[in-house]
Amino acid sequence: MSSFRPFGLSIWLAAPAAAALLMLTSFVQTPAHAQATPASPQATNPTPPLPSEMTVAVTGQPASEQRGLTSRAIDKVKQVAKSAGDIFSRVPCLSPKGVSKTMGSLPHVANKLIAGKPVVIVAFGSSSTAGYGASSPDFNYPNRLAAQLRRQYPTADITVVNAGVGGEDAPEMMKRLQKAVIDVHPDMVIWQVGTNAVLRNLDPGDTAKIVEEGISRIQASDEADIVLVDPQYSPAVNKRAESAGKMVKLLGKVAELRHVGIFPRFEVMRDWHEKQALPVESFVIADGLHMNDWGYACFAQLLGDDIIRSVGQIKLGVNVPADVRTYRPM
Repeated sequence: MSSFRPFGLSIWLAAPAAAALLMLTSFVQTPAHAQATPASPQATNPTPPLPSEMTVAVTGQPASEQRGLTSRAIDKVKQVAKSAGDIFSRVPCLSPKGVSKTMGSLPHVANKLIAGKPVVIVAFGSSSTAGYGASSPDFNYPNRLAAQLRRQYPTADITVVNAGVGGEDAPEMMKRLQKAVIDVHPDMVIWQVGTNAVLRNLDPGDTAKIVEEGISRIQASDEADIVLVDPQYSPAVNKRAESAGKMVKLLGKVAELRHVGIFPRFEVMRDWHEKQALPVESFVIADGLHMNDWGYACFAQLLGDDIIRSVGQIKLGVNVPADVRTYRPM
């Protein structure tokens, strides 16, 4: 077993402040409860919940108190938005050059948002999902993604569950798939997998078969949209370039066969270095494997952008084929 712990971005304020104010004052729901620690699956919640304040708005408290509570809620949204912008103040997060940015259909997430129902997303994976390398749990990718989606949909009840466990890959993940994913009844599963298999020199074909079986089990419930996340581009992974290349290609084929999305993290991160000329150390920590705060933030932003885009297409009635995947592998 490799001694490496496995691994695994937010956007600028997605809606103008005036729009956020209007939506928050006209229709406020209780935010999702969450705390994040890399050791165990937990719901993330970048904006601390205010259950008592949110209840006040519909139970007849004086108008002056309601205004004060609403102002505090807006301040929370602004604080999270500021933290998202601050990390990109020196190095912006840019979309990959020349890479198709079409997310496949996400009907479960879109329909829940359109209907005003709670949305549950499970981030399933290893240490880069848990957030190893981030300076704070707030900066792991599931928390960053949750913050971005809550800024985009400020009246929605969105929960992102961090089900990342360091050191695992497909065989270990399958042992907890039922409890950590299926039993949660998520509307979306983001499955980061394959890095530890590369580091352990496991057969990429075996990993692909296990992942396909796992996807089949999730799809049997017919409750969740699924997006795969392949290995990261980093020095430790690149030392096993042949195995990494096979893993990326096979996970892409699995996504195509099972009609699920895929975020090709390897190609996106390679674009940062080779086309955007970012030094590897600007997005990977000293261990040569895990991402740093900026890397997680940009990863989450690009992933969140595609989720938001897909939801918008469905809202507008655009017919997006189910077999169109996120960032078709190169």
